Amino acid sequence: MPTHQAQHVVIMGAGPAGLTAGYVLAKAGIGVTVIEADPDKVGGISRTVDYRGYRFDIGGHRFFSKSQEIERLWTELLGDDLVECQRLSRIYYQQKYYDYPLKAMNAFLNLGPVETAMCLASYAKARIFPVKDPQNLEDWVSNQFGDRLFRTFFKTYTEKVWGISTRDLSADWAAQRIKGLSLTSAIKAAILPQRVSHDRQGVIKTLIDAFRYPRLGPGQMWERARDRILEAGHSVHMGERVVRLRLEGGRLTTITTVNPRQGQQTYGAAEFISTIPVRELVEAMDPAPHAEVLAAARSLRYRDYLTVALMLRRRDVFPDNWIYIHDPGVQMGRIQNYKNWSAAMVPDPDTTCLGLEYFCFEGDHLWASPDADLIDLGKRELAQLGLAQPADVIDGTVVRMPKAYPVYDEVYKEHLATIRAYLERAAPNLHLAGRNGLHKYNNQDHSMMTAWLDARNIIAGQRIYDVWQVNTDAEYHEQAGIDELSPDRLVPLTPLTPSLR
Repeated sequence: MPTHQAQHVVIMGAGPAGLTAGYVLAKAGIGVTVIEADPDKVGGISRTVDYRGYRFDIGGHRFFSKSQEIERLWTELLGDDLVECQRLSRIYYQQKYYDYPLKAMNAFLNLGPVETAMCLASYAKARIFPVKDPQNLEDWVSNQFGDRLFRTFFKTYTEKVWGISTRDLSADWAAQRIKGLSLTSAIKAAILPQRVSHDRQGVIKTLIDAFRYPRLGPGQMWERARDRILEAGHSVHMGERVVRLRLEGGRLTTITTVNPRQGQQTYGAAEFISTIPVRELVEAMDPAPHAEVLAAARSLRYRDYLTVALMLRRRDVFPDNWIYIHDPGVQMGRIQNYKNWSAAMVPDPDTTCLGLEYFCFEGDHLWASPDADLIDLGKRELAQLGLAQPADVIDGTVVRMPKAYPVYDEVYKEHLATIRAYLERAAPNLHLAGRNGLHKYNNQDHSMMTAWLDARNIIAGQRIYDVWQVNTDAEYHEQAGIDELSPDRLVPLTPLTPSLR
């Protein structure tokens, strides 16, 4: 393994982006040091928790991508440990279950003829008189579906997730998450379902009905990536939090970390990749950026998240992979049934593990509640939804995930532009990747692609690809901005040997 500083890259964060970058760079013979703040788990929000033999995600993580490079990388890492998973997800609203993606007859029967007619009239009005240049999520989604469907199916859940009004969320969030989807395309998909095939370029991601999934949960993928990096002689340091980034001579020269047991460590390299939250990154810089940049970084907001995992003495509870809970009468936002993702996620087939997801802000009442209180809340809300009774629950645990989602408020773009301009001047050898690293709400495969492109740029010795152009349709642009590159036109990954050498 190369060890000279000029041939070495330090990567901050061991989530999907950080480990993808480390994997690709190590395969290319470039020395890699990965730094992770968590003392035990890699994978970030894509980790898998093992609690007394019950395995559960922090959220659910589908393995589906329009990028063949990403699909190929997943296959190289896990191979036969990737299982095919049929998607079933529904919306719970006003004591009824709505299929999601939309199925026309199901929606009609639940809404009734009068409400259906009013929704269609609202949709027609939105198509004839759309909001010009929508700036917030409410206007963008209303343009796509009509105001009535927006208020029925989007508003309550979205505000539960983000904790702010849909009028205070940027239209970027909706454009990235459900780009290409309208009421027309949803109805078309309901009548003519789109199945997953080898050519995935034309499939709207929101509507896919099958995907791959690691047999033991998404954490299995990232534990395997970590192991492959270690087997090749590179380093992954756990439990080290980045506290200082030293800037000298127009470059980032070293980072300093702190570990409660080992104290401070300093790492130098020629190139650095950061997947840690942008706010933390900027605040750790030495010398500190000028006031405008610091203010921009401190304005960036994050939504936090916790999972209440409940183990039930029941073989079957509901058939879905997950259910969106739009009912405003409960605090729960979504519920996962991990057994329906992979049977290996539970140790006893006569039991079920459910993940009740609550969105919150770090330090608020929900976040600060004792675990026992949160488990009791989960039991009560399961009963309130008619899914299970408290007596069915045989065990439970709570996992908190800070900074799970970067918030797309109305001013984030302006502040992020200020930070980007500063970083390009002050630290051109610092590459950003991933959801928090770019403050961009993207999927797992898009986080991986940003890291993959960063790695390719480092290997090439120049910034050929602009990672900021990676979007949810997996369309990538060269920095020159001339030709749009589909994933299949990018330089393909060569097969990786087990040792990465």
